[in-house]
Amino acid sequence: MMRNCFSSSIRQTLYPSTSLFKYLQKPHPAKSFPISSSSSCSFPTTTPLFLRPPIHSASFPELKKWQDWAKHLALSVGPKFLESDNGPDADLLCRELKWLLEDVVVDDENATASAASGVVKLRAGLEELYALWRQRIEERRPFQYLVGCEHWRDLVLCVREGVLIPRPETEQIVDLVEEVICEDGGMREGLWVDLGTGSGALSVAIGRLLLDAGRVIATDLSPIAASVAAFNVRRYGLQDKVDVRLGSWFEPLQDVNEKPVGLVSNPPYIPGDHIFGLQAEVARHEPRIALDGGKNGMDALLHICEGAATLLKPGGFFALETNGEKQSEFLVDFMTGKMKGRFRDVRVVSDFAGVHRFVSGFCC
Repeated sequence: MMRNCFSSSIRQTLYPSTSLFKYLQKPHPAKSFPISSSSSCSFPTTTPLFLRPPIHSASFPELKKWQDWAKHLALSVGPKFLESDNGPDADLLCRELKWLLEDVVVDDENATASAASGVVKLRAGLEELYALWRQRIEERRPFQYLVGCEHWRDLVLCVREGVLIPRPETEQIVDLVEEVICEDGGMREGLWVDLGTGSGALSVAIGRLLLDAGRVIATDLSPIAASVAAFNVRRYGLQDKVDVRLGSWFEPLQDVNEKPVGLVSNPPYIPGDHIFGLQAEVARHEPRIALDGGKNGMDALLHICEGAATLLKPGGFFALETNGEKQSEFLVDFMTGKMKGRFRDVRVVSDFAGVHRFVSGFCC
């Protein structure tokens, strides 16, 4: 995926050197997904920047002045954040600044005409842009919360405060599901469950893999997360296939008579006393409920394993994300030891960095 670049006339004014514009880019998919107004999860959702109407404008000098100020602020960070808590360095912050401009600056025929007159159409006013960038640098507010979205797999997902930002590693759970349903076509037509759905990333991605008869039930204890997940489901036109339910883990599934063919989850798995040692973007801003897995990080994982043994149909598939290494090994030992006979073909799957990140298998 490559981010869309705004019009060449605007780009050349803000980035006169072509080489400066060569950086990691990801485009937004088409922005015509249907959005239903009805949902059982009605917590207000913040509209991502790139979906806002272009009701603001600024002159080229005004926008360039903001850009220069923002870049200076980013460069002033240097390696400070990276050295303190493995946070973003100045180079990454400068890339984020360019991505922010891409989301804010309108690129269409009318925008090009406006550009010729020295005016740029914007989806956010300059006052808001100054405030947003101060939040990014001074408060370490995550970039995804600034722009209201995250590029994940081939999706652009709405996110906001109160919702865990989906990580690249979690994309591999979708790959595992895709492998399974390619081997057994019947799984494309069954019920899948996504526990602790957060932004709905897994539910949306899996929903797009299923046939007409297949469906997903996504659960989350957070009203904010459930609302954002429902927004993302509707935006991708999956409201008839993915059902977002508010509640803790298995509780919203009590009225489901059908045995699921698959279960996925990226639950909280960080030991509680490790939270404050994380990047400031995570520790200060992301929801603790989506991070804190208890004393050793295993509370939710063990609960899900026990529930999956009775929930899934025989031969049902599961894939869980862990903190890696000892945690994944402990989970495998638990499922093949204490829960012996309930699961089969339990294995550890490494992420792209080589970390033993996932545990997958089948229900007996």
